[in-house]
Amino acid sequence: APAPQRSPMPIDLRDKPIAITGGGTGIGLWTAIECARAGMPVAISGRREDKLREAADLIRREAAATAARGSPPARVLTMPLNVTDARACEAFVARAIAEFGSLYAVLANAGYGVERSVLRADDAMLRDMFETNFWGSLNVVRPAAAHMLSRPRPGGVGAGDPPPRGHVLFTSSCLAKIGVPFYACYCATKAAQDYFGRAMRLELEPAGVKVSTVHPIGTKTEFFDKAGERSGPGGTKLVNATDERFMQHPRVVARAIVRCLQRPRGEVWTSTPMRLALGACVMFPSIADALLRVRLAGKVRSDPTLLER
Repeated sequence: APAPQRSPMPIDLRDKPIAITGGGTGIGLWTAIECARAGMPVAISGRREDKLREAADLIRREAAATAARGSPPARVLTMPLNVTDARACEAFVARAIAEFGSLYAVLANAGYGVERSVLRADDAMLRDMFETNFWGSLNVVRPAAAHMLSRPRPGGVGAGDPPPRGHVLFTSSCLAKIGVPFYACYCATKAAQDYFGRAMRLELEPAGVKVSTVHPIGTKTEFFDKAGERSGPGGTKLVNATDERFMQHPRVVARAIVRCLQRPRGEVWTSTPMRLALGACVMFPSIADALLRVRLAGKVRSDPTLLER
């Protein structure tokens, strides 16, 4: 009988640097913490310099708390930037490479949402969200992937299944698979990340670079607060009082991302039931429409002004 196949050994992440956009809060921050705990040098970027300083201190403290005695302190680099600035993103990648000697992974994580109906969303709002969520991802992924492709293949030619030359990750969303009323633009930007990531996965695989898309469910971050501020009076009416069953701590997503870095796979999900439910909705759109119609009707009954959003 043939010997049972063994699962490949997890990749040792020690001394493999990662660059993370939107790293000052939420999923980006907790991913940086978990990566630092795994021994990865971490470069984080964000718009707010004060948040980046606080994040860097927290990353070092959290990494030190779980490190073995005598381990060196976590290496953390911060750089304020707006991901819509392609040159700033290139500089961020270049600075991480200069500081750490190379760049193994990149997480395109910066993004935001606004609650607005399609007909009431002006072009400026739509373009701005695409500039941040979608183009901002490509702005950091392109220079990072170019660096990964310039590195020699680990193990050399003919080494069987050598470790990856690098790993690209997009923080997409479970909503990348479905269109939600009043969040059409956000869903579209996340779907764009998902589709580009899926295509890149096959394009870069022969060259030894892994590509993954991350699909969180509702996560307890600043996202909803910021979405409420951008959505205007009334905040985010449709997602207010979201069931706790569909909310999770960003640490859950972060740990799933680290597991993906250790054992690469195409998609990262933190809720199997949600993944199965959305798969059914993709296969049977009428099911998705029925479920969303019921949810929307309930919200409109409790707040008729929702339709004025």
